Amino acid sequence: MGDRGIAICLALFVAVPSNSPESGIRVIVGAAIVDDGRVLACERSDPPEVAGKWEFPGGKVEAGESEEEALIRECEEELGVLVAVGERVGHDVLLGHGRSILRVYLATLVKGQPVPLEHSEIRWLGKAELGDVPWLPADAPIVEALRDHL
Repeated sequence: MGDRGIAICLALFVAVPSNSPESGIRVIVGAAIVDDGRVLACERSDPPEVAGKWEFPGGKVEAGESEEEALIRECEEELGVLVAVGERVGHDVLLGHGRSILRVYLATLVKGQPVPLEHSEIRWLGKAELGDVPWLPADAPIVEALRDHL
């Protein structure tokens, strides 16, 4: 029964969706909103330890919500815009000592112009300007992967 018991346990672990409470891993989604060869960057206003750092808009995937639905909701809440979600950019980025992962998707504006409703500032950055702002460490590898899409 030793090997069979291990296989059953592994199968049960893999079957649990990553954004469910049982998995212990929370999915955070980000939107790399691209328009005219530029990407939208957002400056954090809080908490104090990350204030002044830049990120892609987004947030937590809530229970019963797809990653795409979460991104659309978060962009509306943070920027007052409707976006169309496209393909993934980069790989999963491990956050919070392994308790969360960040997944970033390309997105395009469908309706509205971005307004910083939850950030200190927003800025459109071209490929040559991506290094002009201090990115959050989790977003830095995504910035590099994004260069090919601008």
